[in-house]
Amino acid sequence: MAQFKLPANSRVKPGKDHGGAKDAPNKREFQVYRYDPATGENPSVDQYSIDMDECGPMVLDALITIKNEIDPTLSFRRSCREGICGSCAMNIDGTNTLACLKPVEEVKGPVRIYPLPHMPVVRDLVPDLTNFYAQYASVKPWLEAKTPPPPDRERLQSKEDQEKINDPSACILCACCSTSCPSYWWNSDRYLGPAALLQAYRWIVDSRDESTGDRLDALEDPFRLYRCHTILNCTKACPKDLNPGKAIAEIKKMMTDRQH
Repeated sequence: MAQFKLPANSRVKPGKDHGGAKDAPNKREFQVYRYDPATGENPSVDQYSIDMDECGPMVLDALITIKNEIDPTLSFRRSCREGICGSCAMNIDGTNTLACLKPVEEVKGPVRIYPLPHMPVVRDLVPDLTNFYAQYASVKPWLEAKTPPPPDRERLQSKEDQEKINDPSACILCACCSTSCPSYWWNSDRYLGPAALLQAYRWIVDSRDESTGDRLDALEDPFRLYRCHTILNCTKACPKDLNPGKAIAEIKKMMTDRQH
């Protein structure tokens, strides 16, 4: 029988208990993934206790409290704290989400916090998004029009055409969807993943864009588009309630329609 194990240097070991509010009546335990490549040591999971009466309600609030008051060496990304920038995407209680939008009270038991799965880790909760952003750039996420714009106004479109791009335009590139996709886990070097394909769809259906054929040609590949198997983890994971799975299905339908 085949056995699958992590490489020895990737196995997570028990970490340090940093203490904190051990005796607080409203304390919560946090288990946080730690990894510092400079040490050469395996990743670990450290323990922290926080008095939620002295902390904000979201997981990001707890991480900021840990960094400010308990352990300043903890590394994570954050910016807007309003679910707009996507910086604080991580895996919380087994689900990819934004730490700024995840209430601690929704988690039963210890709050387990890991970086986004199946991506190289820069340090602690900070994944390396280099490949993710390169894939986004590869779909040319900008308007391509050969016709000159009107001299006295913007390029206009109907309300119906605008509604087609409203949802995909709301993507914040947090990578929650792509890093929840098994197809992306195993083929991220060639499969573009849900986030990039959602953005490709956004420009394909934009009535002002004049490169639809070229955009579809660029996706006509066994891996770039068709590695999607409609598992729909992406749609479930999206913190903005978008539907990358539907967008990918629509692109596949366009591919089929133009062959007839």
